[in-house]
Amino acid sequence: MKERRINKAIHSLLFLGIAFLGNAQEKTTVRASVDKNSILIGEHINLVLEADIPENDPIGFFAVDSITHFEFLQKGKIDTTNTNKGTILKQLFRITSFDSGQWVIPSYHMPQSEDLKTDSIIINVGYMPMDTTKDYNDIKEIIEVNAKKKMDWTWYYVGGGVLLVLLLIYLLTRKKKKKSSVQVAQEQKIIDPYTEAIQQLEILQKENLLAKDETKLYYSRLTDIFRVYVEKRKNIHSLQQTTDDLVYQLKNIHLDKERYDQLAGALRLVDFVKFAKYIPTDADHVNVYATIKKTIEQIERLNPVTTAKEE
Repeated sequence: MKERRINKAIHSLLFLGIAFLGNAQEKTTVRASVDKNSILIGEHINLVLEADIPENDPIGFFAVDSITHFEFLQKGKIDTTNTNKGTILKQLFRITSFDSGQWVIPSYHMPQSEDLKTDSIIINVGYMPMDTTKDYNDIKEIIEVNAKKKMDWTWYYVGGGVLLVLLLIYLLTRKKKKKSSVQVAQEQKIIDPYTEAIQQLEILQKENLLAKDETKLYYSRLTDIFRVYVEKRKNIHSLQQTTDDLVYQLKNIHLDKERYDQLAGALRLVDFVKFAKYIPTDADHVNVYATIKKTIEQIERLNPVTTAKEE
């Protein structure tokens, strides 16, 4: 009987010792997780920081003020859960990014020890793939509209009618002026597509839009000059086509491979500037302008102009 009591006491002590050692070996654990590692620009990510703190460890949590290349959409409150082993702390952050590229959510450490830190997380931020079957539309800012009272248009209609009557009287009673021979000659003068394109390129350079921080307008004008030239010179309806469709059709005009590749790259770079907020360099300005001009010159050499009389 006595031995049985001794054995029970020994077993109890062993059990308490094992439990004590088990509790003593438990340490605070931390982790960070996201619901996605690749997003489109402006799409949100749920970032969750967690800390599992044993009963005897000091309570503390991460201090997150900002994340480089990311913006906070929502900062949740720290959620506290008490268990029989200690405390679990959890906080949700909803973040987004408007910078394309591969960025890192850094490692965060607990205030009581720098050794208690989370793993860093890589996030890829990109653009929506371009749909070549649809026309491109420039990005427009949100326009605020103030509600206005309904206007009384009666007097506008009366004024418009009076002006219309006066205009008709003037048109019916005026004497037509005879045009001079110089005016007739100027009106009958037809500029060929090549000369028109070169003149427009020279005018574009003189306007110096790049120095006025009108980069997007400069690149739009540059490609419009090329598209108008191709449409008039080669009957390619370039103004209604996407860049990829235009590049595909330009294969039929027999440009040399180097010139064709340079032109395709220049036209796609213009799309990046207009629609993807790409900031071109000074070298890009020079290369794109030179490529457009030299391509027009090469098309003209390959296809000399035929006048109406020669036809």
